Amino acid sequence: MSSASAKKAYEGQSITVTFEARRCLHAAECVRGLPEVFDPAQRPWIRPDGAEAERLAEVVRRCPSGALQYELVDGRTETPDRPTQITRDSTGQLFVRGELSVNTSQGTRAETRAVLCGCGQSRLQPYCDHAGPCGQTPQA
Repeated sequence: MSSASAKKAYEGQSITVTFEARRCLHAAECVRGLPEVFDPAQRPWIRPDGAEAERLAEVVRRCPSGALQYELVDGRTETPDRPTQITRDSTGQLFVRGELSVNTSQGTRAETRAVLCGCGQSRLQPYCDHAGPCGQTPQA
């Protein structure tokens, strides 16, 4: 795995949170949900022991891009939404949640959440990286 696609693990006593920076679309669900755990101004910016593990897992599941993932100390991970849900926003991005098998240039990846490119201009295909029109903020 190249460093560009590497996930960084932040280990706590009850939960490990992983972060894949290139997938992050800065929705800030994590920072708004648990600012005592997710603080971009601090290093490390993720402190898993700053909140109860189940609460932290719930906030990680809000991350639309799937850049954040977790594994509880007992081995449990995210249960995929069923049925799978696909939503297209007004700019064309596809927000997908469920039991996903995503074909990437590095091979097939099992996912539970992803934001997929709807315009074909992402450099991180099939994921959106905000490079093209589908990743731009809609004009009011």
